[in-house]
Amino acid sequence: QVQVVESGGGLVQPGGSLRLSCAASGSVQRIDDMGWYRQAPGKQRELVATITREGDTHFGHSVKGRFTISRDDSKNTATLQMNSLTAEDTAVYYCKQTVRQCSWCEYYAYWGPGTQVTVSS
Repeated sequence: QVQVVESGGGLVQPGGSLRLSCAASGSVQRIDDMGWYRQAPGKQRELVATITREGDTHFGHSVKGRFTISRDDSKNTATLQMNSLTAEDTAVYYCKQTVRQCSWCEYYAYWGPGTQVTVSS
């Protein structure tokens, strides 16, 4: 089994910064893409940022220039650095890691339970 857990959410003032981390544990042989998504109340889940194993990144339009994503494959972690936060960034943030459990296995996507980010004064 594979578990994905996010951490680092909380309350932050507008204009502030927050760093989210996501770790995969369990039977992890190799991780392909890692990504962050978010869902605000009454809205659909949307892409925030993804990063490939080669380090190529992709960002949602609303976070470009403010958020960065990185990964540490030695620790099976993905980190989302969020700067210049606004109330529109308030959402539950979910991490997704595309994992295979053995060298001959297929890759599957595993999601964390989410972490709440609230931007408010």
